[in-house]
Amino acid sequence: MNPKIMVTEKTKDYELIDSGGGEKLERYGEVIFRRPDPQALWRKSLPIARWDGADAVFLREATRAEWQIRPGVSERWSMELGGIKFWIRPTAFKHTGLFPEQVGNWEWTRDVIAKRKKTGENVRVLNLFGYTGGATLAAASAGAEVVHVDGSKVAIGWARDNAELSSLSDKPIRWILDDAFAFVRREIRRGKKYEGIIMDPPAFGHGPEGESWKIEEDFVALVDSCTQLLSDSPLFVLINGYAAGYSSTAYENNLLPIAEKNGGEIEKGELAIRESATGRLLPCGIFARWCK
Repeated sequence: MNPKIMVTEKTKDYELIDSGGGEKLERYGEVIFRRPDPQALWRKSLPIARWDGADAVFLREATRAEWQIRPGVSERWSMELGGIKFWIRPTAFKHTGLFPEQVGNWEWTRDVIAKRKKTGENVRVLNLFGYTGGATLAAASAGAEVVHVDGSKVAIGWARDNAELSSLSDKPIRWILDDAFAFVRREIRRGKKYEGIIMDPPAFGHGPEGESWKIEEDFVALVDSCTQLLSDSPLFVLINGYAAGYSSTAYENNLLPIAEKNGGEIEKGELAIRESATGRLLPCGIFARWCK
């Protein structure tokens, strides 16, 4: 199958204003961010004065990396994207608590769950490396029971706050602070099963007890283990990727055994955001997903 490009467009609360020179200029609500992006390997289109007017600028120098934020900008503020509400705030490593390019995957997840729910069947979803909960809340809003796993206590607290903000606190979501791979191994021993699995593995990281994760060493084994958690009536597996150097075809190849066993279709491709200044697409990541 030829790769597809899923594009996030400008919305009321989010906009990629311009990009280039290894940076991007974005609007989250009413706040304008300027931060590095190595994929923006072209020239900026807007005057530099527009860039210099950003409310929050992430500066990276030889000995430090930090945000410079204009007086009057709130510590955090809310916005809506893809039918989900999020708290936004500048964090270390240039993040904001939201990856807007994931909107297409959230919509797809809701759609496949809603279709299965029409048959009266329960849908149990495992979300690994769940971060601030976008995929979890999309699945829960469609009627799934969700287990959200992340190794960061701060991220899980943030995700729970987003659930409350989105009026989804009463949904059947289990919030698990744990190493993703360790949790999967324990779920296998416990005989747990899921109809859907979502994962967003980083290039490297650490669990709450110092467990080490390296994608080149652990990814294939994690996917193999996750296949043991699929129920007898599996629905979907979604893999997102941000680690540099990998292709969506590599992720697709890991899903082929699932499709061979259960039928269904695999899609793969890039995640991108359309820049409002010129219509250019800023590549943001890759994905591969299987659906029954």
